[in-house]
Amino acid sequence: MADTTAAQGGERKVSKKALAKSFRNWYYGNLTCFSQEHMQTFGYLVSMLPIVEDLYDNKEDQTKALQTYSAFFNTEPQIGTMIVGVTVGLEEARANGQPVDDDTINGIRAGLMGPLAGIGDSLIVGTLIPILLGIAMGLSQGGSVLGPIFYIVVWNLLAYFGMRLAYYRGYKLGGDAVEALVGPNAQALREAIVMVGTIVIGAVDATWVSISTALTLPGGGTLQGTLDGIYPKLLPLIFTIFCWWLMAKKKVSPIITMLILLVIAFLGALCGFFGAATIATAA
Repeated sequence: MADTTAAQGGERKVSKKALAKSFRNWYYGNLTCFSQEHMQTFGYLVSMLPIVEDLYDNKEDQTKALQTYSAFFNTEPQIGTMIVGVTVGLEEARANGQPVDDDTINGIRAGLMGPLAGIGDSLIVGTLIPILLGIAMGLSQGGSVLGPIFYIVVWNLLAYFGMRLAYYRGYKLGGDAVEALVGPNAQALREAIVMVGTIVIGAVDATWVSISTALTLPGGGTLQGTLDGIYPKLLPLIFTIFCWWLMAKKKVSPIITMLILLVIAFLGALCGFFGAATIATAA
C-alpha cells in the first residue's frame, strides 16, 4: 500500500493502480452475476473491491466497507460509470475520517441511478448506437464486412474511452457531482438529449424502414404516388408508431409485435395492398 498514503498529514489516497483496476472491473464486469433480483449489484461490488483493499489495511474494515455496496444497483452501464467514480471519491473521504456513512453513499447512488439511466438510454441507446448502426449498415451494402468491422471497432473505442472519462470525472467531482447531475440545470440537459434521441430514431426510421403499397387507384395512378405527394414516408411512420403503441402502451412483446407485422404483411399481400417484399427493415 505504498501509493495509498499521501506524504502530507497521512491522508489516504487511492492509488492510480487501484483506480485503473476498479475501472477495468466495471468496464468488463458491470453485468457480473446479473439477475432480476440484483441487476448490477455484484458488478458494482467487484469494481469497488480494489478501492476498499487499497484504502483499508484491516480485513474487518474492508468487509464493513464492502457491505455498503451490496445494496441493489442498476443504471445505464456507460454513462452510469460516473456513479462508480463518485463513490470511489466518497469512500476515500470516509477512509480519511470525513462524515460519510453507508446511508450517504447509498443515498447518492440511489439518487443518481435513475437520472443517469435516463441520460444514458437516450444518449447511448437512443442516439449513438442507432447512428453507428446506420453507418455500419450503409457500409455493409453488397455484403461488405467493412460495416460490422466499423461498428465493432468504433463502438468499443467510444465505449472504453467514454466510460474511462466518466469514471475519472466522477472520482474528481465526488459528492459535488450530485448537483451537476440531478440539479435544475441537468433537467434541461436530459430533455435536450431525449429530443436528440427522438430525432435520430425518426431519421433511422425514414432511412431504413421501407414500406410501400402496390394498390392502384380507380382513376389511374397508385396510392403510393399519392401518399408520397402528400406525406413522403407516411407508411413507415404509421407502422413505426403502431409498433411503439403495441410495445410501449399495450406491453406487447417484440416477438409478438413481429408476428403481428407478418400477419399484416401476409393479409396485405393477399388483398393486393402490398406488393412482393414491400415490408422490410434493415435492423
